[in-house]
Amino acid sequence: MNHLSMRVEGIVQGVGFRWAVRAKANQLGVCGFARNEEDDSVTIEAEADEATLDCFKAWCEQGPVTARVDRLTAVPGKVRGYAGFEIR
Repeated sequence: MNHLSMRVEGIVQGVGFRWAVRAKANQLGVCGFARNEEDDSVTIEAEADEATLDCFKAWCEQGPVTARVDRLTAVPGKVRGYAGFEIR
């Protein structure tokens, strides 16, 4: 099990980005959460095996067609043991 903390910048609020992230996370079996930030970015905390996280991160770099991702930064972290994926 691995953990990634991601910050996504661009047009990612008000376009269904977090809902699409949750759907993709559920499809891949990723646990964690997505949360809007005051600076119009989205924070994603994600946990899964390394290959799954790589796939999830690659999808988040593109996002759904309704969004425009300008930049995604990802930092590995300590596994927190999330159960499921939620929108905060």
